[in-house]
Amino acid sequence: MKTESRLEKVLASGALAVTSECGPPRGVVPDKVKEKAELLRGYVDAVNVTDNQTAMVRMSSWAASILLKQIGIDPVFQMVTRDRNRLAMQADIIGAYSHGVNTMLCLSGDHPHFGDHPMAANVYDLDSVQLIQAVVKMRDEGKFQGGKDIDHPPKMFVGAAANPFADPFELRVMRLAKKVRAGVDFIQTQCIYNLDKFARWMDGVCERGLHEKVHILAGITPMKSAGMARYMKNRVPGMDVPDDIVKRMEGVPKEKQPEEGIKIAVESIERLKEMEGVHGFHIMAIEWEEKVPEIVEKAGLLPRPEI
Repeated sequence: MKTESRLEKVLASGALAVTSECGPPRGVVPDKVKEKAELLRGYVDAVNVTDNQTAMVRMSSWAASILLKQIGIDPVFQMVTRDRNRLAMQADIIGAYSHGVNTMLCLSGDHPHFGDHPMAANVYDLDSVQLIQAVVKMRDEGKFQGGKDIDHPPKMFVGAAANPFADPFELRVMRLAKKVRAGVDFIQTQCIYNLDKFARWMDGVCERGLHEKVHILAGITPMKSAGMARYMKNRVPGMDVPDDIVKRMEGVPKEKQPEEGIKIAVESIERLKEMEGVHGFHIMAIEWEEKVPEIVEKAGLLPRPEI
């Protein structure tokens, strides 16, 4: 299948891919999207645009993705199944692709009670696996979910997320296998701090040969402070932050903690490079996009491939 996705071309070349993330603003501020993305230009292969992250209203992912496309930056259009039924999702996929947005990430989305609209109704007409299947059917068979033909199908490069650390751990590889069977092309993982546990997950992935069927991008989130480390350890569901990471952050003066967090991120990337089946990195520097170039450079991930 021919695609225009830069991310797919980088992964197909065998180079380690690098993606990052851009949270859209909570208002009509297109320049904010462009400013964040400009910090990443030349350092990453594509930029994820989140979709009402943490169940809080933001500029729509497809609209912000189009803004990035207009300034020559390749977006990864995120879509959660929480907020739309299958008609709206398929309409948005066609709409985004008609503007040249050709790479997307299929997600379930955080429950509304985590956000500022706890009274909002969940939709979940499809789950994330069914959404993958729907996009792949649109692309490969030229069919809508209802069975009718699509005039000029959207040739999306299709991604999904994986959390190697959620309980029960022994089912995590099986969950990935379901997404691979659904036809997903690439995976971006939850941010990784427990490298030993992630290595065990990757062993299971490789034992089943899944690393040969899907491109896995390892998630990296630099810590800004010891407080952030404690919060992520104790308050964020599905996160695994070992005690030694927290102690390491606590062991340096407050003004040096951001620098230490970046060191930990770079060291993590260096170790992850050695793991079979890791095809790249998804660097989620939350409201800290200006540090992504430093991480990419220090981790030896420059220059990015000319594709």
